[in-house]
Parts: sequence; C-alpha cells; structure tokens
Amino acid sequence: MRPLTDVRLVPAALVCWAACLVGVRLPPAVAGAVAAGALVASGLVAGAVVAAGAAVARTSAAGASATGASATGAVRPARAHGEVVGHVVLLLVVCAAALGSTASQRTVRDSGLFADLVAQGAQVRVVGTVGSEPVPLRSTTPWGDDGARLRVDLMVEHVSGDGRSGPAAAPVLLLAGPQWAAVGYGSRVSALGTLEPTGPGDDAVALLVVRGPPTTSAPAGPVDLRVAAVRTALLRVSDGLPADQRGLVPGAAIGDTSRIPDDLDRAMRVAGLTHVTAVSGAHFAIVGAVVLAVTALAGLARPARAGVVAAAMVGFVLLVHPQPSVLRAAVMGGVGVCALVLGRPSRAVPGLATCVLVLLVVDPWLATSIGFTLSVVATAGIVLGSSPLTTAMAPPLPDRIARLVAVPLAAQWACGPVVVVLSDGLPTYAVLANIAAAPALVPATVLGVLAAVVAPWWEAGGVACARGAGLAAWWVATVARTAAGLPAAVLPWPAGPVGPLGLAGVTLLVTLALRHRSRRVG
Repeated sequence: MRPLTDVRLVPAALVCWAACLVGVRLPPAVAGAVAAGALVASGLVAGAVVAAGAAVARTSAAGASATGASATGAVRPARAHGEVVGHVVLLLVVCAAALGSTASQRTVRDSGLFADLVAQGAQVRVVGTVGSEPVPLRSTTPWGDDGARLRVDLMVEHVSGDGRSGPAAAPVLLLAGPQWAAVGYGSRVSALGTLEPTGPGDDAVALLVVRGPPTTSAPAGPVDLRVAAVRTALLRVSDGLPADQRGLVPGAAIGDTSRIPDDLDRAMRVAGLTHVTAVSGAHFAIVGAVVLAVTALAGLARPARAGVVAAAMVGFVLLVHPQPSVLRAAVMGGVGVCALVLGRPSRAVPGLATCVLVLLVVDPWLATSIGFTLSVVATAGIVLGSSPLTTAMAPPLPDRIARLVAVPLAAQWACGPVVVVLSDGLPTYAVLANIAAAPALVPATVLGVLAAVVAPWWEAGGVACARGAGLAAWWVATVARTAAGLPAAVLPWPAGPVGPLGLAGVTLLVTLALRHRSRRVG
C-alpha cells in the first residue's frame, strides 16, 4: 500500500501565508508587537503543556501501577495531546516569524527620506540596479499620456529630491518610454521621474514615472552580459518565423513576451494558456524532467543524473534571469522534479510546505504575488496530480510520453482556481485547451531553450531548433485561437472568494478521484 501524503506542515505554511498577507499591510510597529505577542504565547503554551503533560504522565503511571496495567498505554493519551498542542505552538512560532520578518523589512524600506518623498509625490532622481527586462504595457494605464510604454523593476540605492539626498533600499516599479527598451538587466542606472504611491501590501514601494532616457552609471556584469547575448541570439534565430511563432518561441523558452501579438495574448487568456509564457515552477519541472529522462537513457548513475539536472536548473535560472520570481519558481520546480525522481508525492508535500515557509519568511510580499501563488499551486499539482494523470493516459500513450504530458497538464489543472481570479469569468474550454496543447508544451520549451543555447556559436543549429520550437508554438497558438473563438468561451463565474474556492473544491475532488483510480490500477 502506498503511504499517505504527509500534510503535517501544510497548516503551518497556510498560517504563514495568512500572516504575511496581513503583515505587509500593517504598520511595522503593529506587526512587530503582534509577532512578539505570538512568540510569548507560544512559550507560555509550550511551558503549560510540558507541565501538564508531566503531571498527567505521573498520575497515569501511578494509576497504572496500582491496577497492574501498562504504564506505556496510560501515557499514550498524554502524548497524543502533546502532539496536538505542539502543532499549535508551531503555528504560533511561524506566525511570529512571518510578522517579525515583515516588520523588520518594512522598517528598512521606510527608513531614510524615500518614504517622505513618495508621500509628497516628489520629482526625484534615483540611482539603482535594474532587476528585470523592460516589459511592454499591454493595457491602457493612467500613465499612458505621459508616454509610459514599458515597465522595469528597479532596486533604488540612492535618491535625491526636494533639496535632499540620501541612501535608500526600496524596490520601485519604473514606468518609462521607449528609450528604456535597451536598458540591460543588472546594469546600474540613474533616472529622473515623479514618485507615486502604490497600494497597501504592494511589493514595490512606489511607482516612478520616468519621462527621459536612462543614464547608465555602470554596465551589467560579465555573467549578465553573456546571458543577454544568449537571449538576443534566441530572438535573432526566431526572427524569420510567422508572427505567432515569433512571439511564442521566446515566450515559452525564456518568458520573453515582448513580441507576442496582442490578439494572441487575449486568446491565450481566454483559453487558459497564459502559463505557457510565464516562467514558473512548471517550466523548471519540464526542463528538469526532460534532462532527467535523457540522463536515464544515457545510463548515468543516480548521483550523476542528479548533478546534470542540478546544473541544467542553474543554467536555466541564469538564462531567464535570477530575479526573485525566477528563484522562487526554481525552488518550486526543484520540489516537483524531486517528486518525479523519487516517485513519492508523500515526501514531496512536506518539502513543498517547507519551501513555502522559508520563502515567505525571507520575502513576506510573496504572499500577495500571483506569480508565487501560481508557482506553488502548479508545483502542488505536479506533485499530487502528475502520477495519477500519467496512469490515466498511459494505456494509449507510452509511459514516458504520458509523464511528460502529465506534468504541464497537472500544473494547469491546479492553477485554474488562481487563473479565474485574473479573468472576467471561467474559461470554458481551459481544460480541453490544455489537454490539446499539452503535447506541444514540452518541445516548445525544450527546443526554444536549445535554440538559445546553440545559437551564439552555431547559427544554423539555433535556427533549426527555433523552427522546431515554432512548429510546437504554432499548435499552441492554434489551440488558443480556436478555443477563444468557440461559443461561450468565457462563462460567468462568481466574483470574490466564492468563485476560486468553488473551483478549487471541484479540482480537489477530481484530483482525489484520479489518485484513487491510480491506486486501484497500481
């Protein structure tokens, strides 16, 4: 009989998530005070439990001795009670850690004069490090009249404004014109613009609306420059493809969505296929699973296979840029690959919960990130759903092909309740579209990555790989456009928490049914 999934750490991960959601919206002093209270409460509960448990054990042992019963059996109720209360203590400690981390980081972000300048809506000059590729703004925004067409993440290190200047440590979302299209990831730049506050709990401390070109004070490092050359080579070898393929190949391979046509972007949203171009744990799981399969076919020993997979994952992180969202996705994908290697989702679930706990304590703003949520639920889908889906598809498909198809399908199935929050309704054909597109996701991703790696030193090989990825991308685009064009492609779905929770319930029931079937078949 297969072991039951170990979910003991899942409540702690959920409590940590909830604490971070609340903590990033609280003033630092309040969050710190609540964290201290939770920590004191955990100590009091632990002390009371230890004292009460010792007393119960002594009493039970004495009673057992008088009646001749087993002392061990008498102590079991006290031990079970202690385990339950131990979980309560763990939840309080986790809550304290999450809120304490939030309070300390908020204090650092709000220190200095940066917060005052944001509150004033001041015009400032900032110096900072670019933390993302320039991304086109696809929808109309309040800043469109100012010429803002691109968004760039910037970690501000120094700010000057209102006759003052000083150091800062604040992540800012920079909105700029086309002059910023060529700004390099990892470069240090100076920019002049107007600060605007963000919403409560937003990861970025402020918006900086820039009206001029960047001034580069230091170029990117050698690793970033080499990665930029690889990414540019992928764009070059895919230039000759038709419009849909030209946009989807770099999107599926490295998350570069700058060339995806607007109408295709809308169709993919309606069809529930936006995950194809969003670098997530599923992407890392696909890359890891393919590399693992190749190393297994090559007959490498398990330690060698693990080393090759680890090297491939590190290389993929560098290729798509080691920004926080990618590192989070890499951790999530790593858990998914471990589940595939071990074939033990019962072990992978506590690993996933531990990763969530660590990542949220390190960066509490992840709790508000849709990208992080998608990474977690996609990995959970891979961990819990890929094996049952493989079993369900294995009779018509070879086992290895079924497993490769099941990975992205399980990820998307799990992401449905989150995706519905981002849309105006429920994508009617999302599951069918993902089933139809699933066979193309692996070649689109893997051949696209190969094209990027090969193109800098072998142009013809890069073009060949890009064309192969283009064929797979053509099928994804065809599925997206077809699904989006069908009648009632989007159904009305309850707004608020009822909608995603209801869909999550349906997803859970179907997943449990598939797991039950796979156990019976196995």
